[in-house]
Amino acid sequence: MLKNGKRINTRRKYSEDFKLRIVNEYESGKHSVCELEKIYDIPNASIYNWIYKYSKYNKKSIKVVELKDSQMQKLKELQNRIAELEQALGQKQMNIDYLEKMIELAKEQYDIDIKKNSNTPQSGGSKTTKKN
Repeated sequence: MLKNGKRINTRRKYSEDFKLRIVNEYESGKHSVCELEKIYDIPNASIYNWIYKYSKYNKKSIKVVELKDSQMQKLKELQNRIAELEQALGQKQMNIDYLEKMIELAKEQYDIDIKKNSNTPQSGGSKTTKKN
């Protein structure tokens, strides 16, 4: 910034070879766009433009969006949570299947339909004890 409060707008020009090297580093997985931005002090918008222009893999109609590290961490946590819940659901389903099989075996062996038996005497609950 200058003393009068105005800033000088500098526009840097990069060679084609440099741009291709940056795109290759991104495509090879060596660095993310955020890392390249910090390493080379280049605005990420420029890097994205180069990716759109020079990428071997990127199609013209597809937009590249890279998640920040915090977003990636949250995504991994959510995927882990989903896996835990799916495992718990599977265990509960196995438990239900096991109990249903037990009910079926009880019906076959004792000729009692546990699911529909309304003649089962109700429990009296816990009895209160007298204090001396």
